[in-house]
Amino acid sequence: MRDNDLIFFRPMWRRVAVTLFCVAWAAVEWLTGQPFWGIIASGITAYCVWVLFYNYKDPEAESTSDS
Repeated sequence: MRDNDLIFFRPMWRRVAVTLFCVAWAAVEWLTGQPFWGIIASGITAYCVWVLFYNYKDPEAESTSDS
């Protein structure tokens, strides 16, 4: 992701909301018997968790630590 994209995700509630939306979407697809879309939605959910929580580095925190 670019730094401009990460500015939107600075507040924790936005990262949580996007990830929970993807979890709900994946659950709906699996529960309605759509395994193809369930796999895709689950992959998007895994990507959200990876990028928005595991590898997330707050751009504001990085700029203050560099000074």
